[in-house]
Amino acid sequence: MNYRSRTILSKWTKTRWLMTQGDLRRHIPHTRLFRRNDLTSMLSRHSTVYFKPTNGSGGVNIIRIKKKSQGYQTQLKAVKSSYASMDALYRKLNRFANGRSYVLQKGIQLARTNGNPFDIRVMVQKTKEGKWISTAVFTKIGRPGKVATNYNQGGRIGFFGPTMAGAGYNDAATKRIEAELKRMGVEVGRIFDRHQKGFRELGLDVAIDVSGKLWILEVNTRPQIYPLKNMKDQTLYRRILAYARPYGRTR
Repeated sequence: MNYRSRTILSKWTKTRWLMTQGDLRRHIPHTRLFRRNDLTSMLSRHSTVYFKPTNGSGGVNIIRIKKKSQGYQTQLKAVKSSYASMDALYRKLNRFANGRSYVLQKGIQLARTNGNPFDIRVMVQKTKEGKWISTAVFTKIGRPGKVATNYNQGGRIGFFGPTMAGAGYNDAATKRIEAELKRMGVEVGRIFDRHQKGFRELGLDVAIDVSGKLWILEVNTRPQIYPLKNMKDQTLYRRILAYARPYGRTR
């Protein structure tokens, strides 16, 4: 879809932009470009690491790597494979990458709502006056055993309040976290503006881990909103579109 908002695909570039802001840096999972020495160091520090295409979207071609007592286990969609050594794991990932750029990101143990893992989408848009505002917060609820929570990977969209209630959060805690998410969204918008002009909308993918800490997993510059249209209550969808129409987005 063609509308007036700058796009940048590279996860690595966007991560480096976020790392320039001290207040946000603690919310960014440890991330490196895929190289042999970085694969070794990441798996020496973290029990789970995600292997993601630098320019990918929609949760496609993401591999989860887990450190096991005997070697390593990978999972792509529902398919798991085992590797006895770092050399074997690196060869597999390097063949899979096939010359394309990938990043390695520390795995976050997602909070669960009624037993299902979820992360959070924060929609941030510019007003006609050029001011960033967080216009919507909703959740993406994954299926158990899946690598990604994305809608096109079998996940479903949820409303923020009920999802947080299913994860054991009371109303006061939910409101506090929502306010923090909206503040983070506006801050990310300002950071992006300092690096390049022309952004009108951003979609933050934020994880809340089992201890309640927020982690910015990714920032999308062409965030999908069509799943919201399928919800019984279309308030969020209509609100996003109201802010989107001035820059030419109609769906």
